[in-house]
Amino acid sequence: MKVKTSITLSEGLLNEIDRMLEYSGNRSLFIEEAIKDYIERNKRDARDRIDLELINNSFDELNKEAGEVLAYQVDN
Repeated sequence: MKVKTSITLSEGLLNEIDRMLEYSGNRSLFIEEAIKDYIERNKRDARDRIDLELINNSFDELNKEAGEVLAYQVDN
C-alpha cells in the first residue's frame, strides 16, 4: 500500500534527480528505490561489521587451525 507523503529537498538535488530521470521517469519511484537501496546497504554494512568483529575475535584460533592444516599437508 502506498501512502502519500511530503518531503522537502534542495533544489539542486531535485534538479539532479530530474536530470537522471530525463523525461520518462517517476520521481516518487526513483526516491522510493533510492531509499530501499540505502536501507539494504545499511543492513548489509551492519551484517558485515558483525561478521568482521566475529572474525577478528576468533583470528588467533582460526590462524592456529590454518597452521595445523598447512603443517599436516606439508608432512604428508
